[in-house]
Amino acid sequence: MAKPILWTIDDDQNVLKAVERDLRRQYGKEYRVMRADVPQTALDALKQLILRKDSVALFLVDQRMPEMTGVEFLEEARKIYPDAKRVLLTAYTDSDAAVKAINAAKVDYYLHKPWEPAEENMYPVLDDLLFSWQSGYRPEFEGIRVVGHKWSAASHAAKDFLARNRVPYLWLDIETSDEACLMMKQAGLDLRKLPVVFFPDGSHLAQPTNAELAEKAGFKVRAEERYYDLVIVGGGPAGLAAGVYGASEGLKTLLVEREATGGQAGMSSRIENYLGFPQGLSGSELAERALLQANKFGVEVLTPATVTGVRIEDPYRIVTLEDGSEVSAYAVMVATGVSWRKLDVPGAEKLTGAGVYYGAAMTEALSCQDTDVYIVGGANSAGQAAMYFSKYARTVTMLVRAKGASTDDKARGYEALEQSMSSYLIEQIKATENIVVRSCCVVQEVHGETSLEAITLHDDFSQTDEKVEASALFIFIGAEPHTDWLDGVVLRDNRGFLLAGADLMKEGKRPSYWKLERDPFLLETSIPGIFAAGDVRHGSVKRVASGVGEGSIAIQFVHQYLSEVK
Repeated sequence: MAKPILWTIDDDQNVLKAVERDLRRQYGKEYRVMRADVPQTALDALKQLILRKDSVALFLVDQRMPEMTGVEFLEEARKIYPDAKRVLLTAYTDSDAAVKAINAAKVDYYLHKPWEPAEENMYPVLDDLLFSWQSGYRPEFEGIRVVGHKWSAASHAAKDFLARNRVPYLWLDIETSDEACLMMKQAGLDLRKLPVVFFPDGSHLAQPTNAELAEKAGFKVRAEERYYDLVIVGGGPAGLAAGVYGASEGLKTLLVEREATGGQAGMSSRIENYLGFPQGLSGSELAERALLQANKFGVEVLTPATVTGVRIEDPYRIVTLEDGSEVSAYAVMVATGVSWRKLDVPGAEKLTGAGVYYGAAMTEALSCQDTDVYIVGGANSAGQAAMYFSKYARTVTMLVRAKGASTDDKARGYEALEQSMSSYLIEQIKATENIVVRSCCVVQEVHGETSLEAITLHDDFSQTDEKVEASALFIFIGAEPHTDWLDGVVLRDNRGFLLAGADLMKEGKRPSYWKLERDPFLLETSIPGIFAAGDVRHGSVKRVASGVGEGSIAIQFVHQYLSEVK
């Protein structure tokens, strides 16, 4: 954390050096001492300091300066750093002006020149002022700041990207934060071009793309090499596990993730049935641990980077990235997982990111304080989100399409969850008073001009419609694989999931296109050397542990394949 600053300004270089010397001698261990001989230069510097979130504790300024008096400077400086202590340095003949300045510019004290000895005339005064300043000093957050509108889809996208990639940031709503308005004014930025992301070095990005954010935050977005043993496409549990096991066993490994390592699992607020963690852990924690392991063993990770295609040039599989670059590998593992299916009802698309969210969107949790939240879906991810948001929202209503057999509404809701949710999670939901489960219920329409205001529900059980107020709607329905880039390259089922291993066999026989004198390996696709692991594979078990297991097991088959081609 940077030390708070003591500023001294005087156009007389000899006086300026003497003041700086005395300040450093007494306060140098706890404060930075900065000086300027031109008031305007100091004001320009202050505008940069405020953007970097540096703290100024005290100004010690000469009254008689040619371009600007000390009082005039302090009046301007007060607009930028209103809490800093202000001391005027005057000659005896300027005492009357100094007294008037105490009221006019809210000057805290004035010192006469010469002030020697400082131990008697300067330090006791400054000690008292700095003690007073320290009592109200709260060190500023020094990381990234995001300034935007609460109901802006672009602002949500920037926050979500940083949060999912575990980059600390501070959110500032332009409509409620004085600090946000001051930062925009000091940087001379257009309020119509939000969000703006401010960085600790004083720079900023207006309406940034994920790639721009990633590069500025220090992520690697371009491959260092041209050739690898293994390229893993997707950084969820399966991809990270494959990276850890592959690199630890000597494979030169590149992992490419288009959004954030951890994938869909990384958005889970709490995973309590993962082996070895009896107290549970969040998806973000699991992803962070796995990424640290991957880095430890030398996995090269690109985030965000999107793979757009792959072609076969034996013995290599050539992977093409969105920026046009290519990397070659002997083996490729596809672990791109799945994404939530879009809610295809009127109003949903317009309000996506402005009250309608896909996945847990934990960045919006605080904005749900004491409001009514609705969650669409009845599997584990929806249940974990319901438990998480119940800590903030007044009510959380789960909307589940499935039907229960009971005639009692409450019991029927829990019975609907039993078809797709782990029992431990159902018991937690039952014990949480502000969670309501409605079965046989779907969203029919979403309402709101600039943000979500209400939703219309259709109850299949009673065949009735109901319009209810809602501040947030979180969608957890279905699963769509990211495999369009493999169309025409490897075989997929009618939903886009990759066929691998035994699913390629026809009546126990190898398919006609398979030219090798062996059966496809367990997780090998229709193209030798291209493997599938995790949720993207046809018939996979949609659980975090299963993805980790498949990613780990696949490395065994990668080794066997490499022994054939290298």
